Amino acid sequence: MTELPPVPVQAMRLDIPPFDLPAALSRAPVAISASGKPGVNLSEALVGVPGVLARDRQNYAQDEQLSIRGFGARATFGVRGVRLYVDGIPATMPDGQGQLSHVALAAADRVEVLRGPFSALYGNSSGGVVQVWSAGGGPVPVRALDAWTGADVSLRVDAQARGVTGPLDYNVALGHFRTDGYRAHSRAQRTSGNARLGFDLGAGRTLTLVLNTLAQPQAQDPLGLTRAQWHADPRQAVDAAFAFDTRKRVQQQQLGAIWNVEGARDDVRLMGYAGRRAVTQVLSIPPFAQQSPLSAGGVVDLDGGYGGADARWTHRGQALGRPLEWVLGTSWDVQDQHRRGYENFIGDTLGVVGALRRDEHDRVHDFDQYGQLYWHVAEHWSLLLGARHSEVAFHVRDRYVTAANPDDSGKVRYRAITPVAGVVYRPGAQVRLYASYGEGFETPTFNELGYRRDGGAGLALDLSPARSRNEELGLKWQPHDGVGVELALFRADSRDELAVASNHDGRSTYRNVGRSRRQGAELAVDGDLGAGWRLQLGMTWLDARFRSGFLACSGTPCIVPDLPVPAGTRIPGVPRRYGSLRLERGGELGWRGGIELDGAGAVPVDDRNSAMAPGFLRTGLDLGYGMALGRTRLHVSARVDNLFDRRIVGSVIVNDGNGRYYEPAPGRSMSLGLRLEL
Repeated sequence: MTELPPVPVQAMRLDIPPFDLPAALSRAPVAISASGKPGVNLSEALVGVPGVLARDRQNYAQDEQLSIRGFGARATFGVRGVRLYVDGIPATMPDGQGQLSHVALAAADRVEVLRGPFSALYGNSSGGVVQVWSAGGGPVPVRALDAWTGADVSLRVDAQARGVTGPLDYNVALGHFRTDGYRAHSRAQRTSGNARLGFDLGAGRTLTLVLNTLAQPQAQDPLGLTRAQWHADPRQAVDAAFAFDTRKRVQQQQLGAIWNVEGARDDVRLMGYAGRRAVTQVLSIPPFAQQSPLSAGGVVDLDGGYGGADARWTHRGQALGRPLEWVLGTSWDVQDQHRRGYENFIGDTLGVVGALRRDEHDRVHDFDQYGQLYWHVAEHWSLLLGARHSEVAFHVRDRYVTAANPDDSGKVRYRAITPVAGVVYRPGAQVRLYASYGEGFETPTFNELGYRRDGGAGLALDLSPARSRNEELGLKWQPHDGVGVELALFRADSRDELAVASNHDGRSTYRNVGRSRRQGAELAVDGDLGAGWRLQLGMTWLDARFRSGFLACSGTPCIVPDLPVPAGTRIPGVPRRYGSLRLERGGELGWRGGIELDGAGAVPVDDRNSAMAPGFLRTGLDLGYGMALGRTRLHVSARVDNLFDRRIVGSVIVNDGNGRYYEPAPGRSMSLGLRLEL
């Protein structure tokens, strides 16, 4: 891992060294080429980060699964329960649904992951916060070509240019990825572009423009497998995937701007962004299940725009002779979406766009106000306080109204105030002890509101937001420069937990299930061990359980839940233990190598814990060589993943109504990489 230069950590909005924060905050470099990785999924950069479980589904129609301390584990696609940002621009919609497919790792410099109570300062659905930051330009321009090839006819090609020209600081990257997929019917391709342009306007003023685009014209969906199918052949896809040609197409374009003014005691930051996203997805819902006049069909067609703004004022001063810093801000985000549903058949032909069955305009917006205060109250003590007021409003206008399909228009509004507080004690220069507390809330997303449990059309407006109370105790220790050890104990109690009610043929419904608890411990070790060796280690112990009993659904449509789930049952999709490790040696020039371990314990696949996806331990090795050819640098790498060819379930589809919970991970695979810097 390349050692990061000292740069400010942005996740807390205040100028506080990470070591002095009363929070669990990890910062990891993005050095994909050096370790021979594909450079496609964000999970590749999260090795050694505790609390985070990033699972590559080998299904680019559904994106990778990302959860933090058990929040977000139920997401059947995209990212849920975790806030995402790219270069300070939200990648999570105001309803709490996010996606990672547009993240350009070729342009990225680092990832920051905030866990625990203080993530509530980011508003709705913030069980944790993940921020990706692009590399800044330097005085020496860099032009780079990056190529990677691996198993299953996989290929990635990237081009990047960054540097400084006068007042302009630029980083531009363009990449293309394609694969035939590990499993049958999992072919995918995508082309992405990212540009970060920073303008120094003088007198402490800067303007940063962030542009990105994503074109994913094809991503086949192999669907999940039953346990018997996984044992028989993990590379197969079920018959329904072929019959309906299950697939997804995505187009997205986004532009953001950030204006900063920095003064001796006061800073002002204004941010605005706007984008458009279109998604078409063909599901495997059989024709007979679409005969009801209330059916929404088997093809999802979403098209709409989104945008928002954030304004904040930061002040640095003193109170009672001690340093004080505070920030006040407000944000507004909106998403307008045209949602249509079509039958996925015409006559006997399956997997095509048929008759219209759903047509509605969905709008969600949030309007939040927040404040934070950091006060160094005494020589060995500091205090960090904050609060956020959030309001999230959903509105649906139904445009598909017939005699048999009544008007399903509706609206709902959620409000919450989420306070946070933390205290840090400094017994010495190398040790920090802290305690923190916060409250959070999580509204349903449009995707969770999208289908009713009774099988009818329209949104499930009866869902309530989940609310949580989060507590954390932590220890940070820096035995010497370049080495850090962190230990955190945490507990999060939630009520009105949102859980999957049913998941059948690509359609999920949700419900509130009372109380739940997630508690555990994290350990992180990061630093130089001497003699050129460097270690990244992240371990998590997590006990996630429902504290209230409830009735689950045994089928779809679900009108009356009939299966008891007793209190104390584990929350599905969450392992008790998981972690990752990377040990490496070498620098940019000469030989460089590393070994990686990642693993997780057994995972319950449904609310009743009727079956478990087995745990695993996976090993990866990489070896590379870097050479200087005048001003040109060449780095070649080779990598082996899953060295011992373990049979692994990479992720699970929680509560799948067909019992197809299992999404297999690849066996042993080899890849080659090349990076040329001009």
